[in-house]
Amino acid sequence: MMTRKRTKTFKEVFHMDGGFGAGFALIVVLFILLIIVGASWVY
Repeated sequence: MMTRKRTKTFKEVFHMDGGFGAGFALIVVLFILLIIVGASWVY
């Protein structure tokens, strides 16, 4: 019951915060990390 409520709250907060914005930020962070790792590997 506790876990179920926590999951529901998390989903509500995620959608309230803006699922698209959060997803876009996550993609940007992953892209930056990919560039850093790629640059380190090349050089």
